[in-house]
Amino acid sequence: MASPRVVNALLVVVTALKLFWWTSPVLAGLPQGNAVKDPEAILRDALPFNQENLRRLQHQIEGTSNDLRAKRWGALVKSVKQGQDLLGASGSQILQDIPANHQQMGQQLLEEIAADLETLSQEASSEDKSSFISLRRTTLRRIGELENLLVNGISFTIPEDFDDLPRLLGRATVSIETTQGQLTTIVDGFNAPLTAGAFVDLVEKGFYDNLPFTRAEDFYILQTGDPEGPAIGYVDPAMGVERHVPLEISIPGEPEIFYNQTFEDLGFYKATPTLPFATLGTLGWAHSDQALDDGSSQFFLFLYEAELTPAGLNLVDGRNAAFGYVVDGFDVLEQIGVDDRVLAAKVVAGQDNFRPHA
Repeated sequence: MASPRVVNALLVVVTALKLFWWTSPVLAGLPQGNAVKDPEAILRDALPFNQENLRRLQHQIEGTSNDLRAKRWGALVKSVKQGQDLLGASGSQILQDIPANHQQMGQQLLEEIAADLETLSQEASSEDKSSFISLRRTTLRRIGELENLLVNGISFTIPEDFDDLPRLLGRATVSIETTQGQLTTIVDGFNAPLTAGAFVDLVEKGFYDNLPFTRAEDFYILQTGDPEGPAIGYVDPAMGVERHVPLEISIPGEPEIFYNQTFEDLGFYKATPTLPFATLGTLGWAHSDQALDDGSSQFFLFLYEAELTPAGLNLVDGRNAAFGYVVDGFDVLEQIGVDDRVLAAKVVAGQDNFRPHA
Protein backbone atom coordinates (compact mmCIF):
# COMPACT_ATOMS: atom_id res chain seq x y z
CA MET A 1 0.00 0.00 0.00
CA ALA A 2 1.32 3.46 -0.89
CA SER A 3 2.64 5.56 1.97
CA PRO A 4 0.77 8.75 3.01
CA ARG A 5 3.69 10.75 1.65
CA VAL A 6 3.32 9.20 -1.80
CA VAL A 7 -0.49 9.53 -1.75
CA ASN A 8 -0.20 13.23 -0.88
CA ALA A 9 2.36 13.74 -3.61
CA LEU A 10 0.11 12.01 -6.14
CA LEU A 11 -2.69 14.38 -5.16
CA VAL A 12 -0.34 17.28 -5.85
CA VAL A 13 0.40 15.93 -9.32
CA VAL A 14 -3.26 15.22 -10.13
CA THR A 15 -4.31 18.66 -8.93
CA ALA A 16 -1.52 20.33 -10.86
CA LEU A 17 -2.61 18.60 -14.05
CA LYS A 18 -5.84 20.59 -13.79
CA LEU A 19 -3.98 23.88 -13.26
CA PHE A 20 -2.25 23.87 -16.58
CA TRP A 21 -0.97 27.36 -17.48
CA TRP A 22 2.06 29.54 -17.99
CA THR A 23 3.68 28.99 -14.66
CA SER A 24 2.81 25.31 -14.99
CA PRO A 25 4.75 23.11 -17.43
CA VAL A 26 3.45 19.71 -18.46
CA LEU A 27 3.50 17.46 -15.43
CA ALA A 28 5.30 14.24 -14.87
CA GLY A 29 3.55 10.91 -14.88
CA LEU A 30 4.76 7.56 -13.64
CA PRO A 31 7.58 6.27 -15.82
CA GLN A 32 8.88 2.77 -16.26
CA GLY A 33 12.29 1.34 -16.96
CA ASN A 34 15.80 1.80 -15.67
CA ALA A 35 17.23 5.03 -17.07
CA VAL A 36 20.45 6.71 -16.02
CA LYS A 37 19.80 8.99 -13.03
CA ASP A 38 23.23 10.56 -12.47
CA PRO A 39 23.25 14.05 -14.06
CA GLU A 40 26.95 13.89 -14.85
CA ALA A 41 26.50 10.51 -16.57
CA ILE A 42 23.59 11.92 -18.59
CA LEU A 43 25.75 14.86 -19.65
CA ARG A 44 28.57 12.52 -20.67
CA ASP A 45 26.17 10.41 -22.74
CA ALA A 46 24.82 13.57 -24.39
CA LEU A 47 28.22 14.68 -25.74
CA PRO A 48 28.21 14.44 -29.55
CA PHE A 49 31.44 12.64 -30.43
CA ASN A 50 32.31 9.49 -32.33
CA GLN A 51 34.84 7.38 -30.45
CA GLU A 52 33.28 4.03 -29.61
CA ASN A 53 36.05 2.70 -27.38
CA LEU A 54 36.10 5.78 -25.15
CA ARG A 55 32.33 5.57 -24.77
CA ARG A 56 32.68 1.88 -23.89
CA LEU A 57 35.28 2.76 -21.25
CA GLN A 58 32.92 5.34 -19.76
CA HIS A 59 30.08 2.83 -19.54
CA GLN A 60 32.42 0.13 -18.19
CA ILE A 61 33.41 2.29 -15.23
CA GLU A 62 29.90 3.63 -14.68
CA GLY A 63 28.62 0.05 -14.71
CA THR A 64 30.66 -0.85 -11.62
CA SER A 65 27.85 0.68 -9.53
CA ASN A 66 25.82 -2.55 -9.62
CA ASP A 67 28.69 -4.70 -8.36
CA LEU A 68 29.57 -2.09 -5.75
CA ARG A 69 26.03 -1.96 -4.35
CA ALA A 70 25.99 -5.77 -4.07
CA LYS A 71 29.54 -5.82 -2.64
CA ARG A 72 30.66 -8.21 -5.38
CA TRP A 73 34.30 -7.33 -4.94
CA GLY A 74 35.65 -10.02 -7.24
CA ALA A 75 33.40 -8.89 -10.06
CA LEU A 76 34.36 -5.29 -9.34
CA VAL A 77 38.07 -6.08 -9.70
CA LYS A 78 37.30 -7.86 -12.98
CA SER A 79 35.27 -4.91 -14.31
CA VAL A 80 38.08 -2.44 -13.59
CA LYS A 81 40.59 -4.81 -15.21
CA GLN A 82 38.42 -4.91 -18.33
CA GLY A 83 38.48 -1.11 -18.36
CA GLN A 84 42.27 -1.16 -18.07
CA ASP A 85 42.53 -3.63 -20.95
CA LEU A 86 40.20 -1.51 -23.07
CA LEU A 87 42.21 1.64 -22.41
CA GLY A 88 45.49 -0.17 -23.09
CA ALA A 89 44.24 -1.52 -26.41
CA SER A 90 42.56 1.66 -27.64
CA GLY A 91 44.46 4.53 -25.99
CA SER A 92 46.61 5.26 -29.04
CA GLN A 93 43.58 5.38 -31.34
CA ILE A 94 41.68 7.61 -28.90
CA LEU A 95 44.61 10.04 -28.85
CA GLN A 96 44.87 9.95 -32.62
CA ASP A 97 41.18 10.86 -32.94
CA ILE A 98 41.61 13.98 -30.77
CA PRO A 99 42.25 17.18 -32.78
CA ALA A 100 45.95 18.08 -32.95
CA ASN A 101 45.55 21.27 -30.90
CA HIS A 102 44.13 19.23 -27.99
CA GLN A 103 46.39 16.18 -28.14
CA GLN A 104 48.76 17.33 -25.40
CA MET A 105 45.83 17.66 -23.00
CA GLY A 106 44.45 14.36 -24.30
CA GLN A 107 47.75 12.59 -23.58
CA GLN A 108 47.80 13.97 -20.04
CA LEU A 109 44.22 12.88 -19.40
CA LEU A 110 44.88 9.39 -20.78
CA GLU A 111 47.84 9.00 -18.43
CA GLU A 112 45.79 10.23 -15.47
CA ILE A 113 42.92 7.87 -16.30
CA ALA A 114 45.33 4.93 -16.59
CA ALA A 115 46.75 5.76 -13.16
CA ASP A 116 43.24 6.13 -11.74
CA LEU A 117 42.24 2.72 -13.05
CA GLU A 118 45.27 1.12 -11.44
CA THR A 119 44.36 2.67 -8.09
CA LEU A 120 40.68 1.75 -8.56
CA SER A 121 41.73 -1.86 -8.97
CA GLN A 122 43.68 -1.68 -5.71
CA GLU A 123 40.74 -0.08 -3.88
CA ALA A 124 38.42 -2.81 -5.17
CA SER A 125 40.87 -5.51 -4.05
CA SER A 126 41.05 -3.99 -0.57
CA GLU A 127 37.23 -3.60 -0.51
CA ASP A 128 37.47 0.09 0.36
CA LYS A 129 34.04 1.29 -0.77
CA SER A 130 34.28 4.99 0.12
CA SER A 131 37.69 5.42 -1.50
CA PHE A 132 36.53 3.54 -4.58
CA ILE A 133 33.46 5.78 -4.99
CA SER A 134 35.50 8.97 -4.58
CA LEU A 135 38.18 7.91 -7.06
CA ARG A 136 35.63 6.59 -9.56
CA ARG A 137 33.94 10.02 -9.56
CA THR A 138 37.29 11.65 -10.34
CA THR A 139 38.05 9.08 -13.04
CA LEU A 140 34.70 9.57 -14.75
CA ARG A 141 35.11 13.34 -14.73
CA ARG A 142 38.48 12.93 -16.43
CA ILE A 143 36.89 10.60 -18.98
CA GLY A 144 34.24 13.29 -19.57
CA GLU A 145 36.97 15.91 -20.09
CA LEU A 146 38.65 13.59 -22.59
CA GLU A 147 35.37 13.03 -24.41
CA ASN A 148 34.82 16.77 -24.58
CA LEU A 149 38.09 17.13 -26.49
CA LEU A 150 36.58 14.97 -29.23
CA VAL A 151 33.51 17.18 -29.70
CA ASN A 152 33.58 19.38 -32.79
CA GLY A 153 30.74 21.85 -32.23
CA ILE A 154 27.05 21.10 -32.39
CA SER A 155 26.01 18.34 -34.75
CA PHE A 156 22.58 19.77 -35.62
CA THR A 157 21.41 22.42 -38.06
CA ILE A 158 19.35 25.19 -36.45
CA PRO A 159 16.54 26.26 -38.83
CA GLU A 160 16.88 29.72 -40.38
CA ASP A 161 13.48 30.65 -38.91
CA PHE A 162 15.26 31.06 -35.58
CA ASP A 163 18.25 33.12 -36.77
CA ASP A 164 17.27 36.05 -34.56
CA LEU A 165 17.35 33.96 -31.36
CA PRO A 166 20.42 33.61 -29.14
CA ARG A 167 22.11 30.22 -29.04
CA LEU A 168 24.67 28.33 -27.00
CA LEU A 169 27.03 26.34 -29.22
CA GLY A 170 28.44 24.09 -26.53
CA ARG A 171 28.04 24.03 -22.77
CA ALA A 172 28.08 26.61 -20.01
CA THR A 173 28.20 26.42 -16.22
CA VAL A 174 25.73 28.70 -14.46
CA SER A 175 25.73 29.43 -10.75
CA ILE A 176 22.32 30.26 -9.26
CA GLU A 177 22.41 31.89 -5.83
CA THR A 178 19.12 31.50 -3.99
CA THR A 179 17.88 32.54 -0.56
CA GLN A 180 18.54 28.94 0.51
CA GLY A 181 22.02 28.64 -0.95
CA GLN A 182 23.85 28.07 -4.22
CA LEU A 183 23.04 25.76 -7.13
CA THR A 184 25.60 24.88 -9.80
CA THR A 185 24.12 23.92 -13.16
CA ILE A 186 25.49 22.81 -16.51
CA VAL A 187 23.39 23.86 -19.50
CA ASP A 188 23.77 21.92 -22.74
CA GLY A 189 23.85 23.81 -26.01
CA PHE A 190 24.96 20.71 -27.89
CA ASN A 191 21.44 19.30 -27.65
CA ALA A 192 19.29 22.34 -26.80
CA PRO A 193 21.15 25.30 -28.37
CA LEU A 194 18.22 27.72 -28.53
CA THR A 195 16.78 26.90 -25.10
CA ALA A 196 20.18 26.96 -23.40
CA GLY A 197 21.05 30.07 -25.42
CA ALA A 198 17.92 31.92 -24.28
CA PHE A 199 18.65 30.97 -20.67
CA VAL A 200 22.29 32.08 -20.81
CA ASP A 201 21.28 35.31 -22.55
CA LEU A 202 18.85 36.15 -19.74
CA VAL A 203 21.39 35.18 -17.08
CA GLU A 204 23.92 37.53 -18.69
CA LYS A 205 21.28 40.29 -18.73
CA GLY A 206 20.61 39.80 -15.00
CA PHE A 207 16.98 38.99 -15.82
CA TYR A 208 16.60 36.31 -13.13
CA ASP A 209 18.22 38.29 -10.33
CA ASN A 210 15.82 38.79 -7.40
CA LEU A 211 12.92 36.94 -9.08
CA PRO A 212 10.76 34.76 -6.79
CA PHE A 213 10.01 31.08 -7.11
CA THR A 214 6.38 31.14 -8.26
CA ARG A 215 5.85 27.41 -7.83
CA ALA A 216 7.37 25.06 -5.28
CA GLU A 217 5.54 21.74 -5.27
CA ASP A 218 6.90 18.85 -3.25
CA PHE A 219 8.13 15.91 -5.35
CA TYR A 220 7.46 17.84 -8.58
CA ILE A 221 8.92 21.23 -9.56
CA LEU A 222 10.38 24.56 -8.56
CA GLN A 223 9.67 27.31 -11.06
CA THR A 224 10.89 30.87 -11.58
CA GLY A 225 11.44 33.38 -14.38
CA ASP A 226 8.11 35.22 -14.28
CA PRO A 227 9.07 38.94 -14.28
CA GLU A 228 7.36 41.57 -12.20
CA GLY A 229 4.53 43.40 -13.91
CA PRO A 230 2.00 42.24 -16.53
CA ALA A 231 4.50 40.44 -18.78
CA ILE A 232 4.91 36.69 -18.30
CA GLY A 233 8.16 36.44 -20.23
CA TYR A 234 11.13 38.39 -21.49
CA VAL A 235 10.17 41.47 -23.53
CA ASP A 236 12.90 42.47 -25.97
CA PRO A 237 13.36 46.22 -25.38
CA ALA A 238 14.44 46.78 -28.99
CA MET A 239 11.30 45.14 -30.39
CA GLY A 240 8.82 45.80 -27.59
CA VAL A 241 7.43 42.27 -27.88
CA GLU A 242 7.87 39.10 -25.86
CA ARG A 243 10.60 36.84 -27.16
CA HIS A 244 9.52 33.24 -27.72
CA VAL A 245 11.68 30.12 -27.84
CA PRO A 246 10.42 27.00 -29.67
CA LEU A 247 10.05 23.59 -28.05
CA GLU A 248 13.40 21.95 -28.79
CA ILE A 249 14.10 18.24 -28.26
CA SER A 250 16.89 16.00 -29.52
CA ILE A 251 16.58 12.22 -29.63
CA PRO A 252 19.52 9.79 -29.78
CA GLY A 253 20.06 8.46 -33.29
CA GLU A 254 18.05 11.21 -35.00
CA PRO A 255 20.06 13.44 -37.36
CA GLU A 256 18.36 16.72 -36.39
CA ILE A 257 16.70 18.37 -33.41
CA PHE A 258 12.90 18.43 -33.47
CA TYR A 259 11.25 21.83 -33.09
CA ASN A 260 7.70 22.49 -31.91
CA GLN A 261 6.76 18.80 -32.04
CA THR A 262 5.99 16.60 -29.07
CA PHE A 263 6.73 12.88 -28.89
CA GLU A 264 3.01 12.29 -29.55
CA ASP A 265 3.21 14.42 -32.69
CA LEU A 266 6.22 12.43 -33.86
CA GLY A 267 4.88 9.02 -32.86
CA PHE A 268 7.80 8.45 -30.49
CA TYR A 269 5.69 7.13 -27.64
CA LYS A 270 8.48 5.21 -25.91
CA ALA A 271 11.45 7.37 -26.87
CA THR A 272 13.88 8.84 -24.38
CA PRO A 273 15.31 12.25 -25.28
CA THR A 274 19.03 12.91 -25.22
CA LEU A 275 18.41 15.16 -22.21
CA PRO A 276 15.76 13.31 -20.18
CA PHE A 277 13.85 14.40 -17.09
CA ALA A 278 15.42 11.57 -15.15
CA THR A 279 17.15 13.13 -12.18
CA LEU A 280 16.78 15.64 -9.37
CA GLY A 281 17.42 19.15 -10.65
CA THR A 282 16.76 18.70 -14.37
CA LEU A 283 16.33 22.16 -15.91
CA GLY A 284 13.18 22.45 -18.01
CA TRP A 285 11.79 25.29 -20.14
CA ALA A 286 8.15 26.21 -19.44
CA HIS A 287 5.54 26.94 -22.09
CA SER A 288 1.77 27.34 -21.99
CA ASP A 289 -0.73 24.57 -22.55
CA GLN A 290 -2.01 26.39 -25.65
CA ALA A 291 1.23 26.49 -27.64
CA LEU A 292 4.60 24.79 -27.88
CA ASP A 293 6.54 27.81 -29.11
CA ASP A 294 5.65 30.43 -26.50
CA GLY A 295 8.29 29.62 -23.88
CA SER A 296 10.03 32.88 -23.07
CA SER A 297 11.85 33.10 -19.75
CA GLN A 298 10.22 30.83 -17.19
CA PHE A 299 12.11 27.66 -16.33
CA PHE A 300 11.64 24.91 -13.78
CA LEU A 301 13.77 22.55 -11.76
CA PHE A 302 12.42 19.02 -11.83
CA LEU A 303 12.27 17.48 -8.36
CA TYR A 304 12.94 13.81 -8.96
CA GLU A 305 11.03 11.65 -6.47
CA ALA A 306 11.95 7.98 -6.80
CA GLU A 307 8.56 6.66 -5.63
CA LEU A 308 6.62 8.89 -8.03
CA THR A 309 9.03 9.15 -10.93
CA PRO A 310 11.22 6.06 -11.07
CA ALA A 311 13.87 6.27 -13.76
CA GLY A 312 12.57 5.76 -17.29
CA LEU A 313 9.86 7.14 -19.53
CA ASN A 314 7.67 9.91 -18.14
CA LEU A 315 5.10 12.44 -19.32
CA VAL A 316 7.46 15.42 -19.16
CA ASP A 317 9.90 13.91 -21.67
CA GLY A 318 8.81 14.91 -25.14
CA ARG A 319 6.48 17.69 -23.96
CA ASN A 320 8.99 20.09 -22.43
CA ALA A 321 12.58 20.82 -23.35
CA ALA A 322 15.25 19.87 -20.84
CA PHE A 323 18.35 21.99 -21.29
CA GLY A 324 20.67 21.12 -18.42
CA TYR A 325 21.14 19.74 -14.93
CA VAL A 326 22.00 20.78 -11.41
CA VAL A 327 25.35 19.17 -10.61
CA ASP A 328 25.89 20.64 -7.14
CA GLY A 329 23.56 21.99 -4.46
CA PHE A 330 20.99 19.19 -4.26
CA ASP A 331 20.40 19.89 -0.57
CA VAL A 332 19.48 23.46 -1.52
CA LEU A 333 16.83 22.20 -3.96
CA GLU A 334 15.09 20.38 -1.16
CA GLN A 335 14.85 23.56 0.94
CA ILE A 336 13.48 26.04 -1.63
CA GLY A 337 9.83 27.12 -1.27
CA VAL A 338 7.53 29.86 -2.57
CA ASP A 339 8.94 32.30 -0.02
CA ASP A 340 12.36 32.00 -1.66
CA ARG A 341 13.86 33.70 -4.67
CA VAL A 342 16.83 33.76 -6.99
CA LEU A 343 19.30 36.31 -5.63
CA ALA A 344 21.63 36.21 -8.62
CA ALA A 345 22.53 33.98 -11.55
CA LYS A 346 25.92 34.09 -13.23
CA VAL A 347 27.66 32.29 -16.08
CA VAL A 348 30.93 31.06 -14.58
CA ALA A 349 32.25 29.02 -17.55
CA GLY A 350 31.45 28.59 -21.23
CA GLN A 351 30.72 32.26 -22.08
CA ASP A 352 32.71 31.81 -25.30
CA ASN A 353 30.09 29.31 -26.53
CA PHE A 354 27.32 31.94 -26.43
CA ARG A 355 26.11 33.77 -29.54
CA PRO A 356 23.44 36.50 -29.33
CA HIS A 357 22.04 35.39 -32.71
CA ALA A 358 23.01 33.42 -35.84
